[in-house]
Amino acid sequence: MKAETFLGLLVILSLYQASVSSFYDVPLELSDTSLLSSVAEARQLVDAAYKRTRERIKKNLQNHDLTPAELLRYFKQPVGGTREAVRAADYLQTTLSLLKERLRWAVRGDFNVTDLLTPAQMEVIFKATGCDQQDKKINCASSGYRTITGECNNRRNPSLGASNRPLARWLPAEYEDGVSVPRGWTEGKRFSGFPLPLVRQVSNEIVRFSPEQLRMDQQRSLMFMQWGQFIDHDLDFSPETPARFPFSGGTDCDTSCAKEPPCFPIQIPPNDPRITNRRDCLPFFRSAAVCSRGRVVREQINALTSFLDGSVVYGSEVSVAERLRDRSSQRGLLAVNHNFTDRGRAYMPFGPMRKEPCLKASGAARIPCFLAGDTRASEMLELACMHTLFLREHNRLAGKLRSLNPHWNDERLYQEARKILGAMIQIITYRDYLPLLLGCRFHRLIPRYRGYNESVDSRISNVFTLAFRFAHASIPPTVGRLDEYYRPITPEIQLRTSFFAVWRIIQEGGIDPYLRSLMANQAKLMTQQQMVVGELRDRLFEQVERIGFDLAALNMQRSRDHGLPGYNSWRKFCGLSQPSGVKSLGHVLRNRNLARKFLKLYGTPKNIDIWIGALAEPFVKGGRVGPLMACLIGTQFRNIRDGDRFWWQNPGVFTPRQRCSLAKISLSRIICDNTHITKVSRNIFQANRYPRGFVSCSQIPKLDLRPWKSKSTED
Repeated sequence: MKAETFLGLLVILSLYQASVSSFYDVPLELSDTSLLSSVAEARQLVDAAYKRTRERIKKNLQNHDLTPAELLRYFKQPVGGTREAVRAADYLQTTLSLLKERLRWAVRGDFNVTDLLTPAQMEVIFKATGCDQQDKKINCASSGYRTITGECNNRRNPSLGASNRPLARWLPAEYEDGVSVPRGWTEGKRFSGFPLPLVRQVSNEIVRFSPEQLRMDQQRSLMFMQWGQFIDHDLDFSPETPARFPFSGGTDCDTSCAKEPPCFPIQIPPNDPRITNRRDCLPFFRSAAVCSRGRVVREQINALTSFLDGSVVYGSEVSVAERLRDRSSQRGLLAVNHNFTDRGRAYMPFGPMRKEPCLKASGAARIPCFLAGDTRASEMLELACMHTLFLREHNRLAGKLRSLNPHWNDERLYQEARKILGAMIQIITYRDYLPLLLGCRFHRLIPRYRGYNESVDSRISNVFTLAFRFAHASIPPTVGRLDEYYRPITPEIQLRTSFFAVWRIIQEGGIDPYLRSLMANQAKLMTQQQMVVGELRDRLFEQVERIGFDLAALNMQRSRDHGLPGYNSWRKFCGLSQPSGVKSLGHVLRNRNLARKFLKLYGTPKNIDIWIGALAEPFVKGGRVGPLMACLIGTQFRNIRDGDRFWWQNPGVFTPRQRCSLAKISLSRIICDNTHITKVSRNIFQANRYPRGFVSCSQIPKLDLRPWKSKSTED
């Protein structure tokens, strides 16, 4: 900002302060020039941080210097349209920070800079940062198919549930400054009379358990855990900001423990069981913000469509969906891998990057990451297998539909197969998965379907992105594989060495061994005594002197980053009691000792971080989450069903005969149709010990596609 402009601004400010008792009553007479110069400076700072980050990642990949923790964050980066939306939001937030800094000494006390700007001035900033481009009017064409982006699902509000939009807030955000600073940023600051504990300390004292205590779930298969992750990647993705350097310049967030946006490092408590250097920290980056009008309270972006629509397979942006299609065949197919096959069956194509984590993990084999509808597909081996399975199912459906309707063109075949696949994911989730998750609460939370309701808010809520991480407590410490006789293949793969190791799928027997393990092995049981395995809490990405990774601590830090209210606020939201002390919290948790531990750390149940508070509750009858988690998850799944115009049971989406056919599908059948596996578990999410509970594929009903045969060649 030019000196004379700024001086003039201060004169105006001091005049206002002299004449007006409340500063907020009168809008500032800031010139557009001074606002635009702040935007220009913000753009420069953000672009420089992005550029330094890109160069650092490139250099480290070339020198093979990427730490494992950096590898895992590699796919948390926003890409395509998401990156543009995030960059505009970073420009906006940084502009407002600069303005606040410049006005700080001229304004008494703490203040929100947006309260000092007129709507017209905010509009100038909105335009100059590119935020107005994220808010363009959507024109909806009439189509019998979903858009890739989720736009136009709701005709009254076309952006509702679309990708690259803010997550919904079911309760107002709670930030330290009411706008964007996460709670716990200012050391010693009290909330409801108590300072917040360090998240690593909560992880050490409540989540940590010794490996000897590990117990498996006698009633849920590993596939139950895996399906949760697969559908989560269909519903939400809040990428981190692309910058790994503070916008103010300064040092690298990976090596410094300074709290400077976007770095919000996890501090190390005294007497940590693994890390002796208290000045060390676990690097943590804030989730990317999204442009929002009005008071500009920081909101996080959902890069995916909110609908359960198969976007995990097809993508949530048009450019990604295009890249995933095989246009050359004109048969409605998705592109497949041209370098390798799984004994004649397809793999996903490889991604375009020449230097990336899977290449690094594969060593001399030089196997890159897969390209899929969601960027995280290659993170975990079993997840990559699920993606592969559904790619094959799409192409199988497109082939069968073409045999029935030789006159259908490429687009019709692709869209009809996509529509069926989306319905399959919905059916498996609501008929087979959610009743086993929500137990006795299922019917109350998700009553019988009564048709589409356009007034339902179908957006994924911010709190759901944390609540649905309950499954981190169901992940065992190893990745199993079983041969065709369902015998273990040795050695088991340690979880910590399995990330990005997709070379193992291609070079060590394809996806079948992993799918057999998902069906015949058990999930880890979540109990108050054994929450998250050490592989995910401590030993993941072990490095000399430094903690590699603590998923539990990251989840709690993330809820603070997102401005999510504490445990009692959510209990109240769900109509549940709000405990106040050891006795009432002990009653809710059915564990007085655990209640004491919580209150020693937090002081009051009001401050307990939502993820750990909800996770600690005993399961509802017949379910695998407590009452609070059940309410948050159940409410979300009801909203994305009732607010989805293309829901498979909504009259007019499929014909009655087609619905009748679809009702017979199962995940077991999809495995039969797309792998070399001949014996599958009948109830795939329940624990089955081979051969008990397993049947031949010939006994699993097939999808009858005859109701999709067109009556005439015009249709």
